[in-house]
Amino acid sequence: MFDMAGTTVRDNNEVLFCFSKACRQEGLITEDKRLNALMGVSKLEVFQILWREALGETIQPKVIETQAHQSFLAFREILEDYYHNNPVFPTDGALEVFEWLRQRDIKVALNTGFYRIVTNIILNKLGWLAGLNQQYVGDVNSIIDYSITSDEVPLGRPEPYMIQKAMSVFGLSDPKEVIKVGDTPVDLAEGRNAGCAASIAVVNGTHSREALEVLDNDGLLGSILELPDWIEKNGFI
Repeated sequence: MFDMAGTTVRDNNEVLFCFSKACRQEGLITEDKRLNALMGVSKLEVFQILWREALGETIQPKVIETQAHQSFLAFREILEDYYHNNPVFPTDGALEVFEWLRQRDIKVALNTGFYRIVTNIILNKLGWLAGLNQQYVGDVNSIIDYSITSDEVPLGRPEPYMIQKAMSVFGLSDPKEVIKVGDTPVDLAEGRNAGCAASIAVVNGTHSREALEVLDNDGLLGSILELPDWIEKNGFI
């Protein structure tokens, strides 16, 4: 189970830029450092968290929900416009690693804090949407085997629902048959909460090695290119 932006999809701080622009537009004062700490979380949940922090816990939940929803709509417009009008690239080695895994009958699933509309824009630009059916399950000719987004489950990361749904698609009942690979604290937490065999992260995405090594993890990789060696050395095949 791979994360997208920062792990398998090149991230040049596009998401941070779009978040920051939406916050300024909505009058939500927050630092980029705080936004980066929330990378990987469902985008609507990010605005709920930020407005709760800005307005205080005593504010009526309905006020928080209204403000968050409005900010999320602004963010969606900015984000979709960005991805419609700019190129998208896989991270170095992502396609090679996907092929290496699929040659060994290891399923390649992607999950994300994005919602389905923008996820499909990204997947389509990469050519990864080709071959996926209406449930976003691939076939022998597709580049990935499955895609799931945060708006298709009750709660996004760090909750385990996306991983659990992916497991059900492939008929898996044991989370020890799953390895989670991401680039953020919530990716690592998601893998732990799902009970995965391993929860690991790359350090060339949105978070540095120094930021991730203090967190509970089973390994930190320089990039996704190191994953095959890590899998072999740790006895997963």
